[in-house]
Amino acid sequence: MISLVSITDKVRDGQRIDDAEALYLFRSRDLLAIGALAASVNERKNGKRVLFNVNRHVNYTNICVNRCKFCAFSRTADEPGAYTYDLQEIKNRAMEAASQGATEIHIVGGLHPDLPFAFYLEMLETVKAVSPKLCIKAFTAVEIDYLARIAGLSVPETLAQLKVAGLGSLPGGGAEILASEVRKKLCPEKISGERWLEIMEEVHRAGLKSNATMLYGHLESHADRVDHMRRLRELQDRTGGFQVFIPLAFQPENTPLKLRRKGETGGVDDLMTLSIARIYLDNFTNIKAYWVMLGGKIAQVSLAFGVNDLDGTVVEEKIGHEAGATTPQAMSREEIAGLIRRAGRIPVERDTLYNELHMY
Repeated sequence: MISLVSITDKVRDGQRIDDAEALYLFRSRDLLAIGALAASVNERKNGKRVLFNVNRHVNYTNICVNRCKFCAFSRTADEPGAYTYDLQEIKNRAMEAASQGATEIHIVGGLHPDLPFAFYLEMLETVKAVSPKLCIKAFTAVEIDYLARIAGLSVPETLAQLKVAGLGSLPGGGAEILASEVRKKLCPEKISGERWLEIMEEVHRAGLKSNATMLYGHLESHADRVDHMRRLRELQDRTGGFQVFIPLAFQPENTPLKLRRKGETGGVDDLMTLSIARIYLDNFTNIKAYWVMLGGKIAQVSLAFGVNDLDGTVVEEKIGHEAGATTPQAMSREEIAGLIRRAGRIPVERDTLYNELHMY
């Protein structure tokens, strides 16, 4: 019979929990006990170190052929607020990031109907020419699928050309919820969950690392969350290519999917989701609390619930803020390090590939 005691004993013996046990944890009300278990798993893996990086987001266009119901960012070309950065604007942002000591440029955008594949190669080359110290983390699996189609290339061929142009790793966006029935309601125009996993497997085979995400707090059930994490865990068993798991709290304001008021996932659900992810995803080294969507205080508290990564300085994040995120669009290196220290942890600056650069 499943119980919190049996799960705790299993985890402390280094055994993997199954889906039924993960679902039991989601249905439990004992946040503190689950959080303590997650914290013990994290400490065994990462000690008291908490990672962050100095990065800059560049959302190069919000014009998109898809109009996902959860998204407040996308526009059609003739819609107010639609934009596309030219290469000079992208270069300016990269130069500003380099001058601020950034080690990463994070590039994602909409699926633009008119930009040719050559534009994306030139964009990478432009950023890479600014500074060899900048690692480019760019393009979700959804974007990779789209780029392959407009280029008339296979996914491996597309990735090979992007790597030559400067691509260093991939973010984990576009996963949303992998379960097909939920995905049909949430983002019917987007690639399937199965296709997302296929592309990420190709990414890892190409020698690129990536992140993995899960959007929660909308139409999905707890069982859908567990199913999502199971598929990620299975792929990680095969490739080892995921660097970090990032649960993303749904921001409903300004989206067509108006099911919940802003922030209704709540701190308890946020902390429970992060904790269970840390316990369940035994083959992931890192669990990230994305402070942009959670807010600084919940992100800080999460460090006692199994989290060991807080993302980075970010700068000019648009996607979450278009959907109603009320957090700042940037945090300084000193602010993030102070937040970590006040939680009784050790701040460590990392690079995109999770090499530790400096301990504060």
